[in-house]
Amino acid sequence: MTLDNLAVPLRALRLLAVDFPHLPAPDVDVSPIYPEWLRLSFHDTTCDSLAAFEQWRSVLRIGADTVDCRTQNGGRTRVLKAEGRFAGAVIVLTAYADQPAADRTPTGQAGGIR
Repeated sequence: MTLDNLAVPLRALRLLAVDFPHLPAPDVDVSPIYPEWLRLSFHDTTCDSLAAFEQWRSVLRIGADTVDCRTQNGGRTRVLKAEGRFAGAVIVLTAYADQPAADRTPTGQAGGIR
């Protein structure tokens, strides 16, 4: 595989940078394992990452009803995940944030990411 095989997600990333420079910067992942995917993730111990996720979800027109909300780490970490398409690439948005103490599920009952 060559870098040219990653042209679709790299082109999408370039367009996102031009079209939405005001949005929060995500962690970006492009991999030859999934050459059509562009993964954008947000990691924060506050809910800022969830707000960033929502901003990106909104501009990418990914429906709120498609968001998967789970917990991990024994219910201590909230995880949002959604997928959409942009410029021919599959965009995978993921956000991680500390779960407020009052909302934590007991260990063993937390769901994993699909």
